[in-house]
Amino acid sequence: MAQVDLTNVTDVGVEPGTLPSTMTAWVIRQDREGEPVDAFQLEEIEVPEPGAFEVVVRVMAAGVNFNNVWAALGQPVSVFRYHPEEDHHIGGSDASGIVWKCGEGVTKWKPGDEVVIHCNQASYEDIEVHGLDPLAAPSQQIWGYETSWGSFAQFTKVQAQQLIPKPKNLTWEEAASYGLTYFTAYRMLIKQCNIQQGDRVLVWGAAGGLGVFALQLCKAAGAQAVGVVSSAEKGELVERLGAVGWIDRNEFSGMMRKGGESADEEKARFKESRRFSKQVKEMLGSEPDYVFEHVGQATFPTSVLTVKPFGKVVICGATSGFNLDFDVRYLWMRQKQIIGSHFANAWEANRASALIEQGLIRPVLWRTMGFDGVAEAHQLMRENKHLGKIAILVGAEEEDSGSRPTGRGRSGRRSALDRSGRS
Repeated sequence: MAQVDLTNVTDVGVEPGTLPSTMTAWVIRQDREGEPVDAFQLEEIEVPEPGAFEVVVRVMAAGVNFNNVWAALGQPVSVFRYHPEEDHHIGGSDASGIVWKCGEGVTKWKPGDEVVIHCNQASYEDIEVHGLDPLAAPSQQIWGYETSWGSFAQFTKVQAQQLIPKPKNLTWEEAASYGLTYFTAYRMLIKQCNIQQGDRVLVWGAAGGLGVFALQLCKAAGAQAVGVVSSAEKGELVERLGAVGWIDRNEFSGMMRKGGESADEEKARFKESRRFSKQVKEMLGSEPDYVFEHVGQATFPTSVLTVKPFGKVVICGATSGFNLDFDVRYLWMRQKQIIGSHFANAWEANRASALIEQGLIRPVLWRTMGFDGVAEAHQLMRENKHLGKIAILVGAEEEDSGSRPTGRGRSGRRSALDRSGRS
């Protein structure tokens, strides 16, 4: 494949309202699924035209999420199952950018508008969109994962309803860093659990992309949270984000469910889960009302055990495995609940983004990389070598551009991660 020139990625050569014929993009193809450093490759791709109620956005910065680690690997299923009409996959489910061209019927947005993109798509013709919830629509899909035309390209195509005004107090990279994980955490805790002042919450993966926002939402709501992390450095971060304490999961490695345990192994594992639950209770002053779950197989039995009677485990993912095996007696006899949650609708995404502009929630940006770093960024995430979110500069020529001070101050600037070595 011919070498792609990255020297002019920040120059699209046309004014808003006009699209070039081709663009530079990071592309996954089915015949090279595997490790992200191999699966992602640069290509010149035809720029898509917007259809009715669609918008093409010039991407200024993109956010990195674990979903496109799965896309690269082709696991647990190939993304080409979701969009078989396309022979390529352009990933990326977070972006900030500039509206460049609007399709027929779009009236709310115009070329030149600065926006953040949320990643939920659904057909306007599905009745669930009109009165129930777009997440219930049979056409519902995640842009940049279950669709192509994601954010790791100079231009992306989205539905007009996916656009949110870009918070003026954020840089391009900050605005691109929070959508998928923050909006998911918002729906889990605010909509599905309706957390209240005084509630107690256990947050798994508290220093990761979901956890850093779960902790901030708990603090904003007046709830107490304990975070589970994998190092002291991450523990320090979650304390700065408002957690009342943290637990190093390595000290309880025996509680992790691997599947296929013998009777003796399960007895030992259960004993470790009880020890963990006791520590959580001591740190929070009581058993947690809610457990914020996205790890899955390894932690779920402990989550069900640890949450209080009549408490709720809310789950949006399963990074350690999606076949869950747990002692259901602790569920029914103590009348606990399991709630499944998936991303957020446009209303929730806009409400959550407003908290960012008000300075109540801050993006936690660990590292900003150039456009040449897309494959490397996903490999870092694959190997759990990241701390918070990674952003990719696309149209933005340099870091710290695109923000304008507001009356409330530059709340998004220099996030809670600054002392952890943001680069």
